[in-house]
Amino acid sequence: MTRRTQLHPRNEPAVLDWHERITLDPAVLVGKPCIKGTRISVELIIESLANGWTYEEILESWDHITREDIQACLAYASAVLKMEFVHPPEE
Repeated sequence: MTRRTQLHPRNEPAVLDWHERITLDPAVLVGKPCIKGTRISVELIIESLANGWTYEEILESWDHITREDIQACLAYASAVLKMEFVHPPEE
């Protein structure tokens, strides 16, 4: 059994395909990646999670998104980090 299958139930995919849920449109938030059909950026969701918000708190604050949308934000961030050279943030 691999580590991935230990972390995720067998009936759920280990990594959600973000392509159907995350869009980049220059006309929406100057092209920042957003949850499809919203003006909610991936950045906002990741920042909320980093600040300790739970999925439930995020879903209560933005009741028109889903748990899968949050997972898509995480999957998108993971994909970007895997393909980019990342510089440490300036303080």
